[in-house]
Amino acid sequence: MPALSLPWGAMHYRIDGPENGPTVIFANSLGTDLHLWDDIVARLPGIRAVRFDKRGHGLSDLGGAVTVEGYAEDAAALIGAAGGAPVVFVGLSIGGMIGQALASMRPDLLRGLVLSNTAPKMGTAEAWAARIDTIRKGGIEAIADPVMERWFAPAFCNGPDLAPWRNMLIRSPLDGYVAACEALAGADLTANTATLRLPVLVIGGEDDGASPPDLVKAMAALIPGARLHILPQTGHIPPVEASDEMAALLQGFIAGL
Repeated sequence: MPALSLPWGAMHYRIDGPENGPTVIFANSLGTDLHLWDDIVARLPGIRAVRFDKRGHGLSDLGGAVTVEGYAEDAAALIGAAGGAPVVFVGLSIGGMIGQALASMRPDLLRGLVLSNTAPKMGTAEAWAARIDTIRKGGIEAIADPVMERWFAPAFCNGPDLAPWRNMLIRSPLDGYVAACEALAGADLTANTATLRLPVLVIGGEDDGASPPDLVKAMAALIPGARLHILPQTGHIPPVEASDEMAALLQGFIAGL
């Protein structure tokens, strides 16, 4: 299991696919690890897929306090270490915010950007502070059920495949989860996202309770030429609920670059 040594510690990553395939970087949502993308990577065998666990998630070190821009610096370091630049960057939720920040800070590293179920600003500082207070008192388990309802459409929430994703969430390191919440609380990328001038694919979910379609559409409207797709009967995590549809969108986007 490779790890990239950074000033804050070790960042776990994984590379799959042919060396000569287009390099695609995948960035996860809050409370998930790089296995979030398993079904997508399996459906895109021609790409060189680079996945990573951001600070305090999965097998990466905790790393202390961080901003969205700090996460973007980590992603830039990974691109430098893994090679293949310019790359296609695919980010979901906070991963999409990392992608927005990276595209603004280091446009030379990207040839295309996919922003899935994300926005330049997600939630309010007060709401994130309340979530942090709840999990400090009761652990991540205390928020697990309402988070599942925001992550997934009702049919998935009531089905047999929910348990592994709930387990992934509640087994996240608490300090790493809190650090990400604090980064989200302080992030507003609206001005920088409006300056992006690279090919962008925006994906949303019709039943997304964390980044509702109107929020995703408003972000797409900020970026000239951005392509927008709202997936029906899908929540906040299309790689799980709509892997066939999302993989097809990614395949078409990458082929057109």
